[in-house]
Amino acid sequence: MTDLLIRNAQTILTMDDGTGDLTNTDILIRDGWIVQMGQGLAVPGAQTLEASGCVVSPGLVNTHHHLYQTMTRAVPAAQNASLFGWLQTLYPIWAKMQADDFVISAQVGLAELALSGCTLSSDHLYLYPGGARLEDTIHAAQTIGIRFHPTRGAMSIGESDGGLPPDHLVEHEPDILNDMIRVIDGFHDPAAGSMCRVGVAPCSPFSVSRELMRDAAILARDKGVMMHTHLAENDDDIAYSLENFGCRPGDYAEQVGWVGDDVWHAHCVKLDGAEIDLFARTKTGVAHCPCSNCRLASGIAPVRAMVDAGVPVGLGVDGSASNDAGDLRGEARQAMLLQRLNSGAGAMDAREALRLATRGGAQVLGRDDCGVVAPGYCADLAIWDVSGLDSAGSWDPAAMMLAGPARPRDVLVHGKPVVADYQLITQDARMLADTQNRHLQALMDRA
Repeated sequence: MTDLLIRNAQTILTMDDGTGDLTNTDILIRDGWIVQMGQGLAVPGAQTLEASGCVVSPGLVNTHHHLYQTMTRAVPAAQNASLFGWLQTLYPIWAKMQADDFVISAQVGLAELALSGCTLSSDHLYLYPGGARLEDTIHAAQTIGIRFHPTRGAMSIGESDGGLPPDHLVEHEPDILNDMIRVIDGFHDPAAGSMCRVGVAPCSPFSVSRELMRDAAILARDKGVMMHTHLAENDDDIAYSLENFGCRPGDYAEQVGWVGDDVWHAHCVKLDGAEIDLFARTKTGVAHCPCSNCRLASGIAPVRAMVDAGVPVGLGVDGSASNDAGDLRGEARQAMLLQRLNSGAGAMDAREALRLATRGGAQVLGRDDCGVVAPGYCADLAIWDVSGLDSAGSWDPAAMMLAGPARPRDVLVHGKPVVADYQLITQDARMLADTQNRHLQALMDRA
């Protein structure tokens, strides 16, 4: 593979505590890895990518998504609902989706993320109508070129048993566990630089049994994979836990084995001080989804308190039915603004928000090979042109969450270009949009 030399970067936001920011620096990439950084590197035969007038950051990391939901953005009946009503409105629509809908929705969602600077994304797929399987999303990720961490989600407690989802969308628990084994054995790659790692992800405490939570944790640890679920998303979530489990969500998670550095929970808007301390002690991760939490009026997660306590925190866009966009740079800005609103003007600055969106997310996903621009790390990079109008006059070109730019010029994943000159180059973005809209019309007709 030909070496790639990124030349003359105006600023490199390394997210490396020992290095800090670098100026007027080159980056040498070989076989998908950063191998050298310095000024005026001479590498005969290397391809070059000019980065003068640009800021280079680690690629952004998305720690929570439901990619299938790009097929159901802005559904009118769900626009003004909170979490439980929103789900009950959308479950019947999602039940009408077919396997090929999951492929195109994943392609569209991952393409949108890449265009926002994202190089690594998780996904939480917990329903499988129409013959859909987890590998539908894995194959979609391969076509876009993004690093992927899909999780085999599940729902097993339907309405007739006191759960939230309709009975026809839930699965039998032995079948769930067997399919978790199948997809881990078939697609999980634990190696450094892996393009696909698979996790297990029972959907939520209100849609699976206590037994499935425990069995999934045992399975995940036997297989050496990570675990993911929703937790403490809003007041209704807390009330459900108190009524059905006799404890708060954090206590329930601990009881069923869902704390530890191999676990990350989505949302955690309503964690109290004791739960934050529990997550900090056990290094249990949190995927903070500020835009979705605003859209569903769930609240403002106590991220400042979490980070100060030592909880690993990353950012997630959540599904496009509760966010309506897959813009990870925008998510970082929203996280920063909400913490300032909630805890004061000094609660979070732009660099800390970017850290959550990069190194923080990589830590949450268990990726010690991503999230930093330094030799020995994967060459997952976003290159931001700060010479344009949206950055003109900025005293701090690294403060992209305050000024611009809103989009990266180039995005590399494992040293390979996915976005170049603001355009997705691994697929035809217009064709993806047109295909999704044709699928959408068919879904609307069925639903």
